Amino acid sequence: MPKTTVSIIKADVGSIPGHVKVPRILLDMAERKMLHAKESGLINSYYVFNAGDDLELLMTHSRGESNEDIHRLAWETFMECAAKAKELKLYGAGQDLLVDAFSGNVKGMGPGVAEIEFQERGSDPLIVFAADKTEPSAFNYLMYRVFADPCNTSGLVIDPRMTCGFSFEVLDAKHSRSVVLRAPEELHSLLALIGTTERYMVKRVYRNSDNEVAASLSTTKLAYIAGKYVGKDDPVCLVRAQSGFPSVGEVTSPLLHPYLVAGWMRGSHWGPFYPVALRNSQCTLFDGPPRLIGLGIQVSNGKLVEDDEGKPIVVDLFDDPAFDLARREALELAAHLRRQGIFQPARLSAEAMEYTTLPQCLKELESRFKEE
Repeated sequence: MPKTTVSIIKADVGSIPGHVKVPRILLDMAERKMLHAKESGLINSYYVFNAGDDLELLMTHSRGESNEDIHRLAWETFMECAAKAKELKLYGAGQDLLVDAFSGNVKGMGPGVAEIEFQERGSDPLIVFAADKTEPSAFNYLMYRVFADPCNTSGLVIDPRMTCGFSFEVLDAKHSRSVVLRAPEELHSLLALIGTTERYMVKRVYRNSDNEVAASLSTTKLAYIAGKYVGKDDPVCLVRAQSGFPSVGEVTSPLLHPYLVAGWMRGSHWGPFYPVALRNSQCTLFDGPPRLIGLGIQVSNGKLVEDDEGKPIVVDLFDDPAFDLARREALELAAHLRRQGIFQPARLSAEAMEYTTLPQCLKELESRFKEE
């Protein structure tokens, strides 16, 4: 039986006004490209949405991960949308498209990508996370709570298929190398790494008993590719749920309360991760707070489950008053941090600020310093 691949590929191709939201005209353009790809048989199904100013392409197909045709489809979609954004003089048009020509895979070219290939089970729920105004390591805490903390995920204790635990593939973004650590055996070492969010980020999660992929996350660091600040990375994440994986409720439970992530205004501040419905997927307050979209999908026979009209059935998980507390606490945190102004710890560390525009400002002062 052929395996199914779920791919989510995103890019900032232009927004209105400023860094707030992808306009409907670009979403419609992407929708037409995806529809044509579905009708031609390139992909099996799709869903187009936005996370703030990022255009998100969710696709299912049977071509495997890192497939050149799938990645070219996403790249060409982004390029066409960016061209329209430039015509309209939208802000940040083509911001995440860091090279001119497609080279077989969007990794290293600017767009973020997360993919999972798997043999379908009797039922396959997945959670799609998409964030705006933050970096890939924003998901570190969430992945730890979901896959390694039994106080959040009771299945780690009471589900025989999960008591084996999960392994985390962790990327060292500074040196482009990775390591796999098993939880619970190496939990403390895992936390020593992923707690350092400026450098380390979770790339994939595997079930220990059979090495089955449980989660896949984008790890694109735009500043490392471009050599300068060109916007935050705005990561995406796919999480498999139920029947030997954490339940949907265990995946969302860590977001009952907000936690702080790096990014926000000019990619230079700490801010609360703010879970919102798609209708509120726009970053307004100090270009934020950093938004998190959570969508629930089902995969069946290689496709997103659809209604009788052929439209994918997607559940907007954070369109729920159960997350009102998290949103209220997030705004309280945001207000407190904004009182701190430009001073640390509201502003990122000096090392993190090296990849923003701050060094350009400080360079002008170098000649004015005097030895004491």
